[in-house]
Amino acid sequence: MSRAARATFSSGTIVAVAMMVMNVATYGFNLVAARLLVPAEFGALTALLSLILIANVVALALQASIARRISVHPDHTVQIVHTASRVALAVSLAVGLAVALSSPVLTPAFSFDSVLAVVWCGAMLVPLTLAGAQLGVAQGTGRWGKLAALYVGNGFGRLFGGVAGLLIEPSATSAMMGLAIGAWLPVVLGAGLLRATGTGDVHSRRPLVFETVASAATLLAYFAFSNVDALIARGGFEAHDSGLYASGLILTKSTLFLPQFVSVVFFPSMARDTSHRTRLRAAGLVGVLGLAVVAGSALLPQLALILVGGDQYREVADDLWLFALSGTFLAVVYLLVFDALARRSTGVAVLLWAASATVFAVAWFWRIDIVGLVVTMASVAAVVAGLLLVWPLLRPTPPRDGSVTGLVPGATDADGHVERH
Repeated sequence: MSRAARATFSSGTIVAVAMMVMNVATYGFNLVAARLLVPAEFGALTALLSLILIANVVALALQASIARRISVHPDHTVQIVHTASRVALAVSLAVGLAVALSSPVLTPAFSFDSVLAVVWCGAMLVPLTLAGAQLGVAQGTGRWGKLAALYVGNGFGRLFGGVAGLLIEPSATSAMMGLAIGAWLPVVLGAGLLRATGTGDVHSRRPLVFETVASAATLLAYFAFSNVDALIARGGFEAHDSGLYASGLILTKSTLFLPQFVSVVFFPSMARDTSHRTRLRAAGLVGVLGLAVVAGSALLPQLALILVGGDQYREVADDLWLFALSGTFLAVVYLLVFDALARRSTGVAVLLWAASATVFAVAWFWRIDIVGLVVTMASVAAVVAGLLLVWPLLRPTPPRDGSVTGLVPGATDADGHVERH
């Protein structure tokens, strides 16, 4: 094993363990909430967390944009961090305020008991977005230990803060208050990442803002696609079948989340690599991890059944490997979406929205059952993964940002660097 391969394996292991701890801590909070809250309040909390998931695409986009810029322009790290700190503060306040101000509309729409529940959602998004910028700096500079600490802090901040809120009062509003406070833990752990010493060329904030918006739009399209079957099952199946499909989705999401550390670790390399070797290696690794889960679910369906809810869902036991297969293809698509963000490739959002429409159309016109829906989802995800994997290989590689020559004095390149002559 070469030195580079050993370094990648080491950093990948650190991040993988940290993200696993984060997911376990998050699951722990959900488990406690399910036990302490009555069903109506737990349903409200689930809806509020779904709102957080949607709005958090801004934090993910900011992380990807900052990490890409530092990876492509390591000699401009100081200036990029200065710019990122200003953008992160403005964007986090804007996102948090926008969600908080939507409380008069969202509260009756989702039958929340208090507008404060949505206001606390907005308050939580401020530190989440700031942490996204910190993660981008740590990821772009290859500070994997710090990156791992931020992920762990995210999980335990949610666990301790959320549980504390539930202990104060077993309500969705109180839980969101605790979550909003706990979300500051990773920000505290990442203190200093958005501060840089040194001087250099002035960087414009506008290109970073535009790239973040474009990346957020792409990620929103991905999350819509990866959840379209859940919405179809909820609205189109009978209550019993909807519950069976929801149990299968636990395995789908687990298979999807398992290899997400790959996209985190490989993202800086994908941003720099013009040969496509990195993206192919990363996609292969994600595929192998996913297929291992598929094989395990097929060979040991009763064990997989325990992980998705137990005997009350035994009707879906023999089909769980299909849910794992769907999660595998969705995980590959997730990796390739971030590869597209790293290369600043356009058109991915359109493809993902078209994929969502395809799944919806098939389910609507053919009135498919549980197996039909999961097979449709897996098939469409496989096609999307294939297109995202092959399409860049058929196109000429564009020049990296900052490589375009001929800029006039004082002009900015694609990343907002002021050129000095």
